[in-house]
Amino acid sequence: MSTETAESLREQVRQRYAEAARAADGGDGCGCGGGSCCEGEVAGDFGEALYSVEQRGELPDAAVLASLGCGNPTAVAELHEGEKVLDLGSGGGIDVILSAKRVGPTGVAYGLDMTDEMLALARKNAAEAGVANVHFLKGVIEQVPLPAESVDVVISNCVINLSVDKPAVLMEIARVLKPGGRVGVSDVVAEDHLGAHERAERGSYVGCIAGALSRSEYMAGLEAVGFEDVSVEFTHEVADGMHGAIVKAVKTSEPASKGLPLVQLAAGAGCC
Repeated sequence: MSTETAESLREQVRQRYAEAARAADGGDGCGCGGGSCCEGEVAGDFGEALYSVEQRGELPDAAVLASLGCGNPTAVAELHEGEKVLDLGSGGGIDVILSAKRVGPTGVAYGLDMTDEMLALARKNAAEAGVANVHFLKGVIEQVPLPAESVDVVISNCVINLSVDKPAVLMEIARVLKPGGRVGVSDVVAEDHLGAHERAERGSYVGCIAGALSRSEYMAGLEAVGFEDVSVEFTHEVADGMHGAIVKAVKTSEPASKGLPLVQLAAGAGCC
């Protein structure tokens, strides 16, 4: 992917989610069609329906309306009191707020997003929810503005598929996690038999489909940067051969060999 193409895609993503933030803050839903900026074949593939009624009851209405994910990472990350959690692509703050409640006042929940409108909405939602142990940071998930080995858990909800440099994202996840730290990510993942062109035929890049990694690419990429116990579990189909999935892993050590699996990952995950 050329630099020009990468920047163009990133700007398309930013504009689409800025529109979503404005619409959610006005109470009208995503404004991207179908209640979510992502694309799915069935109602309920993306968004607020993937959270329990009890969880939605803990949140401001605008946070629920701004939910654009393909899963519920807070339900699988097994958060504990006092932990530090980082949400990549935190959007309107739904997963940061839920995480902050789980880790309690002795813990911290960070949210990272590149969109000013989403950051403003997230801060407003957190204040309305009455959670003080949150910090929202502006930046891109390929360059996380946190020190090395500073968090216990990394979560993300249907955002890594939107990255224009997924090897960099996986390396950043490994960098910021403490030894023994955990990944609990919801994402769109392709079946291994689908090539990049076939993924692009099933949906757009900004719709969370064309840029998705395959299961084997996800597993190889995480193992290459020092993770063990890697699992990718499909939860529901969002397009033919494309699934909402739960990705879990544990950071153990530095990778034994650098470069080759990430080069293969980058080559296999194009958008078109």
